[in-house]
Amino acid sequence: MRKIFAFIFLIGSHNAFSQLNITIDGGSATAIPIAITDFVYADGPLSTDISEVIRNDLARSGQFKPLNKDLLVEHPGADDDINIGTWRMLKADYLAYASIQSVGVERIEIRFRLTSVAEQKQLLALTLPIKTDQLRAGAHFIADKIYQEILGIPGAFSTKLAYVTVSENSSGIHYQLMVADADGYNPQSLVTSKEPLMSPAWSPDRQKLAYVSFEQGGSAIYLQNLKTGERTLMASFKGINSAPKFSPDGRHLAVTLSKGGNPDIYSIDLASKAVTQLTTHWAIDTEPEWSQDGRQIFFTSDRGGKPHIYQIEVASKDVSRVTFEGDYNARASLSPDQTYIALVHGNNNNFKIGLLHRPSGTLQLLSKGSQDESPTFAPNGSMVLYATKNNKNQGVLRAVSLDGQTTNDLILSDGSVREPAWSPLN
Repeated sequence: MRKIFAFIFLIGSHNAFSQLNITIDGGSATAIPIAITDFVYADGPLSTDISEVIRNDLARSGQFKPLNKDLLVEHPGADDDINIGTWRMLKADYLAYASIQSVGVERIEIRFRLTSVAEQKQLLALTLPIKTDQLRAGAHFIADKIYQEILGIPGAFSTKLAYVTVSENSSGIHYQLMVADADGYNPQSLVTSKEPLMSPAWSPDRQKLAYVSFEQGGSAIYLQNLKTGERTLMASFKGINSAPKFSPDGRHLAVTLSKGGNPDIYSIDLASKAVTQLTTHWAIDTEPEWSQDGRQIFFTSDRGGKPHIYQIEVASKDVSRVTFEGDYNARASLSPDQTYIALVHGNNNNFKIGLLHRPSGTLQLLSKGSQDESPTFAPNGSMVLYATKNNKNQGVLRAVSLDGQTTNDLILSDGSVREPAWSPLN
């Protein structure tokens, strides 16, 4: 019974600021060529290359192919500086450029423009005042705007990742619950423990994280307020307390508890802490995932003999089976439009990330590893992030586009990383 059930039987930093380093592999054959010129700033270089952050964001998405920096022979700062012929020759479909001005002490103003080269038409113009300690955030914001203007869906570059790191030194194994930008920068440690930390889950407003801790010996579910640092114990019943997931309205947690003698799905009211049992079965029911309207919960159960994805209607408690193909399907993550379920798909002890197209029931494999786990959809539905191991047997996070052609590895230099959770959009 693999990892999701391994928790039922058995689980399983010293550097609080270890950054995730990203490597990009592949790219879609239909990726859009775009020129992101160096933004013009008369007052000298900034501490962060805003243009380079935007290029990296768009390249990671797999949807864009930013022109190499050595091809950027011109750097317009205003509309009158544009030579469309240059960018046509370089076969760029779009041109992004900006000027930057100082507007106060440690404050700048970015005047950004996006132009269609083919149509010779300005598509986007924005003025962004930011502090000089917000340069990366400003770059992610602009990348989001480019992504949305051209593709018609929100970008996810300004979002956050939660994950667990595992490292070892002379004092033993250390676990950390971390939050970082979507590109791995600005990591912050929320919890450090010598006992396992698991299953981080975001609230819809991105203000809280639920997670599982073994700090006190047994499993317990905590709620962490990211603004205040306040931590609230939500469940520490005898037995299993695991797999928290916020409801879409942020008022409930779906969890797995075994306080009734068997692992079942429960709902906890966050205001009153009242607990409601949703499934009642002799099997192991775990890993709940809410539908967008909160009316259904998808979960993993071995009630059919092997682990598969099931669905329960919250109001009626009616249960139906969702997956049938293969020996093992677990850890459901729904796409924002509810069209797809990302899951762990197993056959003959090989576990890959699968993508189930709900209308047709078609299952495709997104990953190529043998021990892949913990899929989580990007909040704009463009990629799936999951945990895997590299050729050094090191735990890494890997993001893959839905066509499987673009992958990004997020690697921790001094340890392993696991249990990813992608935040909602801003």
